Amino acid sequence: MRLMEGALALALTVAPAWAASAQEAMRGLDLTSPDMTTAEMTRDQVEAVLKSAPGGRGADFAGKRLSGLDLSGLDFTGANFHAARLNHANLSHAKLNQARLDQAWALDVDLTGASLVNASLFATQMAGARLDGANLTGARVTADLTGAHLVGARLEDADCGADEKNQSMGLMRATFKSADLTRADLSHANLARADLRFAKLSGANLAGASLREADASGADLRGALLQGADVSGLDLDSARVDKASVPALAKAIHLDRAFRE
Repeated sequence: MRLMEGALALALTVAPAWAASAQEAMRGLDLTSPDMTTAEMTRDQVEAVLKSAPGGRGADFAGKRLSGLDLSGLDFTGANFHAARLNHANLSHAKLNQARLDQAWALDVDLTGASLVNASLFATQMAGARLDGANLTGARVTADLTGAHLVGARLEDADCGADEKNQSMGLMRATFKSADLTRADLSHANLARADLRFAKLSGANLAGASLREADASGADLRGALLQGADVSGLDLDSARVDKASVPALAKAIHLDRAFRE
């Protein structure tokens, strides 16, 4: 429940330009209400929509309440889940390639082993989500993944960085605060200005990634691969790093405050 409350707080503060209207729309929102915890469709009905979609692709579930449903293993390639409710849903091993999950609520969702190649997760609320072994290659991720599990997840070439050109909605970036990214593949990913505070990145592949001005204070970077990574301005205050990786982190800030092991 704390994760859900935290996600609501983020939704109301991360985007100053629309905060006033968002607060009006969400004022008094009860995250334990049926709107946030129940489903208006059954799995059979969801499958029927998938079958009726043109070419079996691009099914529309925008705004639908699908919380708590077992949707594991289904093919949602190209589907639209804009502003849908997927809290506590089971989407393990589902295919969500090129799917749109922008502004969806997916708190504690199970996406273990799911494929989200080139998916869009813009302002998606995913605190506590489980994405161990998931494939987010090339995905656009500005989601709140606070406390999420992404052990062994693939995020090669994923764009998790702040939108430097268009900030009409405020600073939109990926939030991996306290997330478990152990052994995750983030090679060549854009993590510029991403929130990595207290994240577990031990054994992660960050080769060629952009970590420019990201906040990794308190994070665990022991055993991480950093070859060719852009670490200029990376905040390592109280982070845990390998002594051998110090030269590769020379352009980071607060390296002197990191724990070198």
